[in-house]
Amino acid sequence: MRGRVQGVGFRWFVEREAHILQIAGWVRNNPDGSVEVLAMGTREQLSGLRSRLQDGPRAARVDDIEESEAEPVAGLNLFQVRGA
Repeated sequence: MRGRVQGVGFRWFVEREAHILQIAGWVRNNPDGSVEVLAMGTREQLSGLRSRLQDGPRAARVDDIEESEAEPVAGLNLFQVRGA
């Protein structure tokens, strides 16, 4: 995700929404100012997460969401914030 997504509580917002939707994966800040999310769930769960991420937390502004498919990660059954 690109926009104003760092320094606005975005990672904790993603973590909360993923827990509500029972999605496994992680979220992290990237050095270029973007936020990266790996999410594993059903199509419906992932669609719900994408909708919520487009809005983001109150102080955020999401300009772009780039999606790509990834292979499931064995043993990843919780959602976590990565990085400081």
